[in-house]
Amino acid sequence: MIYKLLEFFTRRHYININKMTGRLLLAFDFDHTMVDENSDLWVKRLAPGGELPQEIEDKYSDDGWTHYMGTIFQYLHSTGVKQSDIQQCLTEIPLTSGFKQLLDHAHKQGHECIVISDSNSTFIQYILEHYNLENIVSKVYTNPAEFDTEGCLQIDFYHHQDWCDLSTENLCKGHILTEHIRQQASLGHTYSHVVYVGDGSNDLCPSLTLSDNDYVCPRVNLRLWKKVNAILAGEEKYKKYSLKAKVLEWESGTEILKLIKELESEK
Repeated sequence: MIYKLLEFFTRRHYININKMTGRLLLAFDFDHTMVDENSDLWVKRLAPGGELPQEIEDKYSDDGWTHYMGTIFQYLHSTGVKQSDIQQCLTEIPLTSGFKQLLDHAHKQGHECIVISDSNSTFIQYILEHYNLENIVSKVYTNPAEFDTEGCLQIDFYHHQDWCDLSTENLCKGHILTEHIRQQASLGHTYSHVVYVGDGSNDLCPSLTLSDNDYVCPRVNLRLWKKVNAILAGEEKYKKYSLKAKVLEWESGTEILKLIKELESEK
């Protein structure tokens, strides 16, 4: 089989596509999902010698990821790195295998594609534009970032949240996903299925918001996949979580594309 199910699925977790058709919502993480690298870490290669001073590396544990990246941007600027250097560096990041075909197909079929990412708006914009995907992705939810008048990239929190212990202070993906669906419903836009595709720990929260009509797609061997495995295996630490969505593990966009085509073919 092109897509593989976790070995210990209960019967309700096997993919058994309901006989219904309609517009899908495809919600994607960005780093290590849509692109095959971490865009934040990728730009570190612009530092002199490709390495950051230890006092900057220590900022991650002190202040969290967004503060850490803000410090990196300030340092890169101080060493003479320009906006054009960052843009060029980012366009060298490869898309994950099969994702161009997946996104092109989804767009052609009229499905909605959104990105929910803890990266930043400038990085994602550059990469989407480079791969001609900016018109395929209808909405990007991420930390806002822009270059100031001196050419230094400034980043801010998407929001400040204190309600979700699965998420960072600056970004709760589950809240964003449910709000997007709610807002679209208020405009009369509904979906036959929601398909959430991700890889990291912060992708667990949105996965838990999905219904049994939806699909969570964790990338094999990465953190979301391990946490989904743990929940389905009934590990003590994860017994408090209830995963209702069906699960499709993936290694390339090809597996996800096959799922989408199967959902489209059901009448």
